[in-house]
Amino acid sequence: MSQGIENKVVVITGASSGLGEATARHLAERGAVVVLGARRSDRIEALAAELTAKGYKARAVATDVTDQNQVKNLVDTAVQEFGRIDVMLNNAGLMPLAPLERLKIDEWDRMIDVNIKGVLHGIAAALPHMKAQKSGHIINVSSVYGHVVDPGATVYCATKFAVRALSEGLRKEVKPYNIRTTIISPGAVSTELLEHISEKDIQAGTKEFVSKIAVGADTFARTVAFAVNEPDDVDINEILLRPTAQPV
Repeated sequence: MSQGIENKVVVITGASSGLGEATARHLAERGAVVVLGARRSDRIEALAAELTAKGYKARAVATDVTDQNQVKNLVDTAVQEFGRIDVMLNNAGLMPLAPLERLKIDEWDRMIDVNIKGVLHGIAAALPHMKAQKSGHIINVSSVYGHVVDPGATVYCATKFAVRALSEGLRKEVKPYNIRTTIISPGAVSTELLEHISEKDIQAGTKEFVSKIAVGADTFARTVAFAVNEPDDVDINEILLRPTAQPV
């Protein structure tokens, strides 16, 4: 029975900043091979170069998760270069908050494409390899907003509720292949996520609230490491974490 993080091949989407970047650093430092996907290729290439210079194993692959072929290329590259994929972390996400009445329809579409379809593309890319291996671990990132709904966050909440539904269905379907599944739902964490809010009044209020209570992205990274580190016969299915001071 395998246990631990060392030598596991971990593919991470949304790895150019925030939760993904912090997780890449944390897992690489513990001996994982990290394959980094994000649209901002300059950032993931710099991160991969930094980690490699320190003696860790890292590879960057420019990836837009809304493009199924690019996500497939990300995962296939990991398998071709390192022989397998042990963990797929579907982390890429957007959170442009606004009340429905403001009709930010382009933002709704973009959230659906990234937050839901992006996760599905990650599952579609990783699942065939994991089925063939008869092992693997798919980690999908939801949110506290995948558990509660607040005014002004309705569409974002809908996408994160969808991630939890997809993940639970996936959990039940992959049992014959010895594949593990985890949903991680973070609360207020210091990342660039709030920069996606185009409505300036909402952005200002959200930033003020989050700045008072947010925890660092390394909190999320340690949570991923906990789930990955468990033995193969332990399936950590769902983790909901908040700053101690967060009431929502």
